[in-house]
Amino acid sequence: MNAVTTGIVAGAAGTTMLNAVTYLDMAIRGRPASTVPDKTVESVASALGIAIPGRGDALAARRSAFGALGGIAVGVGFGVAASLIHRAGTRLTPTAGTIGIGLAAMAATDIPIALRGISDPRQWTTQDWLSDVVPHLVYGATVTTVLRQQDEATGHRREPGAERSSTVRSAAIGVASGLRSSTGIAAALLSGAPGSAHRARLLGATVIVGGELVADKHPNVPSRLAPPALAGRVVAGGWGAAALARRDPADTASALIIGTVGALAGSYGGAWWRQWAGRRMPDWQAALAEDAVALTMAAAALRPPARSLSVSAST
Repeated sequence: MNAVTTGIVAGAAGTTMLNAVTYLDMAIRGRPASTVPDKTVESVASALGIAIPGRGDALAARRSAFGALGGIAVGVGFGVAASLIHRAGTRLTPTAGTIGIGLAAMAATDIPIALRGISDPRQWTTQDWLSDVVPHLVYGATVTTVLRQQDEATGHRREPGAERSSTVRSAAIGVASGLRSSTGIAAALLSGAPGSAHRARLLGATVIVGGELVADKHPNVPSRLAPPALAGRVVAGGWGAAALARRDPADTASALIIGTVGALAGSYGGAWWRQWAGRRMPDWQAALAEDAVALTMAAAALRPPARSLSVSAST
């Protein structure tokens, strides 16, 4: 199959699974269907100056139908886009594909409804977020599975062990960057090939990490969840993971996705830890424990994969 046909199949399969998980959630929890698709159709039709025919139940039925058709179109469209990107050479790992494709599809629906005032994600409950995130992750996993199966049919070879190793390293440096953003920057500096500049990079990484470890203990340090600080941690996590992927080598796009999401998880997890631990011990002790976790994860991520070590030994 060509890329477009494969994408249509992948998108249709992903949309089917997304709908199945959504309806299963409705059946288990006894919750009603979301009215967001209907309101989106009404909002778009109003903006375009199009009147949906009918009144009462007939009008409601048409809005619901158009909302469902719109969801199918978005799902299939994202499948085609993912297939074209995949065919161009960006072959995401299962984890990166699940997260990247799933969250991209979710953003494509959530951002427009927020901008149009249909719903405000900032006011959603944890249950609301789970009802949105889980089906979209299932969508991403399904699309990724179809694309990878097509690779196998065409004889494209992979190294599952290397993919898993890269995923773990990317997640580790991402979470470490969420705890201490300097670890991601250090990973980017130290992932370069050894040479005359290695000592300078090592010194720079040491100064950057050491400076943050000291500054973090200051009582007036701003919250890591403030937009500028959070953005810096996310960039550091993605940058560090991508740099390690280029070193190994592994798929850079997959590493970037996992490192970025890992940095978000580390940022919120670290903030939660400091708040929780701060009620039970002095803050500096909680900070030192966080330092230890961040440095350990960064050191594990920086360690070259086994295949690189074996190659070095043979030379």
